[in-house]
Amino acid sequence: MGLRIQNNIAALNSYNSVNRTDKAVTSSLEKLSSGYRINKAADDAAGLVVSEGLRSQIGGLTVASRNAQDGVNVAQTADGALSETTSILQRMRDLAVQASNSGSQDTTAQAAANSEFSALSSELSRIAQTTSFGGQKLLSGGYNGQFQVGANNTSNDRISIDLSSASALFSGATTGTAGATATASFVTSGTAPATGDKFTFNDGSGAITVTGQTTVQGVADALNANAAFTAKYTAVNTSGTIKITSKTQDTAQAALTLTTDSTTASIATASAVTAGATPTPASGIKGFDVTGLGLSTTTISTTAGAQAAIDAISNALSGVSSARASIGAVQNRFEHAINNLSVSIENITASESAIRDTDMAAEMTKFTKNQILSQAGTSMLAQANSSTQNILTLLRG
Repeated sequence: MGLRIQNNIAALNSYNSVNRTDKAVTSSLEKLSSGYRINKAADDAAGLVVSEGLRSQIGGLTVASRNAQDGVNVAQTADGALSETTSILQRMRDLAVQASNSGSQDTTAQAAANSEFSALSSELSRIAQTTSFGGQKLLSGGYNGQFQVGANNTSNDRISIDLSSASALFSGATTGTAGATATASFVTSGTAPATGDKFTFNDGSGAITVTGQTTVQGVADALNANAAFTAKYTAVNTSGTIKITSKTQDTAQAALTLTTDSTTASIATASAVTAGATPTPASGIKGFDVTGLGLSTTTISTTAGAQAAIDAISNALSGVSSARASIGAVQNRFEHAINNLSVSIENITASESAIRDTDMAAEMTKFTKNQILSQAGTSMLAQANSSTQNILTLLRG
């Protein structure tokens, strides 16, 4: 073999091996000490991108789970207060039934019963005005809370508790006949419209025009085919008379008109629609105080007042029960949302861990191997550096 002193190739090879092994040992120490397989982008660029996305999702879902629990707490707070409201209303109804018994209750007894009735009414209002969560009043008629129960910005990531709308909570909050009707009778009943006739329906919110129909049934069908019309009304042809039925108990129903611009002899101008029974809104249950429940003027100091109070309180009880059912339903929804979030957090965390965390057993095996190689490489580097000493023997001759 050649003996050279300018370049020790064996030493260079040994040095390179020791350098690579030392870097591997350092990398293993970093992973073992931090617990992460990916400590910097260079460790696994693609894995870093995926794991950071999963981390964001996990963080969002964790906060969303806490938000959903807040929703449960709000629902429980409202339901707890309404439970006491129900108890008060039941006692008020008992007092009304008692005061209605004029056969044994004189005015003095009725006045005494009314005294307790009034005190309970005051407590009913106090509960409604003071029940709150996080500084927001729940039962005063203005609460509409929206809870972020998902990690993203979509409508499916939110659940609402709405205690502000009577229609959303109470059955029977409006008196009157559902589907009150109105009719438009053609002057020449049963005579078919001409092809050129144009009919215009108007309820005050906008005109709906029907053209090209040659039968009364065709006019009714054309109206029913219009989305704006069918959202609130139904038209039926009865022997040449179009009968329009309200689906929404619209209090402006008396303003409905159905007219035609026909100048032919086949049909005259349709008469203005004559409104049927117009639904009458109740007090509008907004909030759970005596005013919101329609009991602000209720008294049992007289027999007639006590008898009327029975129906009024029964309606209020029905409304409160409907509200509690609605609150209970949304509370159960929150509970299921929390369960789903917990499962999602668990599974996504497992995925993130598989990408980012260090497999301690496997990394320890690598570390041990590289540590041995580092020691062996250092020893061989020393041997390679001493091998050039043989040249001195050659020079001494």
